[in-house]
Amino acid sequence: MADSFSVAMCTYNGARFLGAQLASIAAQTRTPDELVVCDDRSTDETARIVRDFAFTAPFRVRLHVNEENLGSTKNFERALSLCEGDLIALCDQDDAWLPSKLARLEDEFARDPAALVVFSDASIVDEESRPTGQGLWESVGLNGAELERLKSGRGLGDLLRGSTVTGATMAVAARLRALALPIPTDLPFIHDAWMSLLAACVGGVRPVAEPLVLYRRHTSQQVGPLARPEGASKKSTTSRASAAWKTFSALRNDRPCSGWATDEASGLWRVSLHGSARTRLADARTRGLDITKGVRAARSLDELDARITHWEARRTLPRARLRRAAPVLWELLTLRYQRYSNGIASAAKDLLS
Repeated sequence: MADSFSVAMCTYNGARFLGAQLASIAAQTRTPDELVVCDDRSTDETARIVRDFAFTAPFRVRLHVNEENLGSTKNFERALSLCEGDLIALCDQDDAWLPSKLARLEDEFARDPAALVVFSDASIVDEESRPTGQGLWESVGLNGAELERLKSGRGLGDLLRGSTVTGATMAVAARLRALALPIPTDLPFIHDAWMSLLAACVGGVRPVAEPLVLYRRHTSQQVGPLARPEGASKKSTTSRASAAWKTFSALRNDRPCSGWATDEASGLWRVSLHGSARTRLADARTRGLDITKGVRAARSLDELDARITHWEARRTLPRARLRRAAPVLWELLTLRYQRYSNGIASAAKDLLS
């Protein structure tokens, strides 16, 4: 029996572009079995547009209006929890899908039963749907080497930096919810980065090198497709969204994140993130969750432990340069600088900065 496919859409004052997105879902060559819309207390015509669409949609549409504003991450958490399909495509309110999107993602899940997250590239368009000539992967710096690591199951480190997988392009196997929900709100990761990270720990994240979404950037576009500001569209510009993009840039370049005065603060953030993922994975294995029983999960726990050890060592280096030599040398000898930082360059930075 073929898997059932749900679409989880979150809305908040999205009336301007919502009609085009709903029309693109209805035009899929593989129509969804249901569309679940969680509206976060919109004050415009968003809810009415969804209700009107439900009368003509060729599939079931369920609209849930939150009793209070939850913010983007918790709103997506709720939408995911309400979906009944075996596969769930995440959907933003202001993009548009190419007709083959769901069919192509479904094919990828069928090709690899171990996959828990499948995501695609996207073509970036402006607010009038005009092509910008730029792809989403290009805009976030997702390169061929990272894609190959993801395909081969070695992409955990890339996913720990965030922004590799954009929620607007992803679909998840419903069984991932038992591991990923609830989604933490005390990290600069949101639902897409968190779910992708845990999926990589236990099963797999599969990229589809095709643009299957028209990813709309408009006048309130944030710096990059990272953390959506709470209570707002994913593309709203706020200081939090801008800070999240700077955090991602800092992580990729091994430097303290914007607003952090020292490497100690940067290391503390990394230890916290790695620890959150490790705790969730270890707890799920203790509970006997099926998707955490494999060799991949055990190896991921070992890697997260090693990463925590490395970043705790870097975070707590003595202030006196001469006393740093022994811990830096040990991290070099264990190859943790080479595996989890930028190798000799990071070691030299720790010795001299």
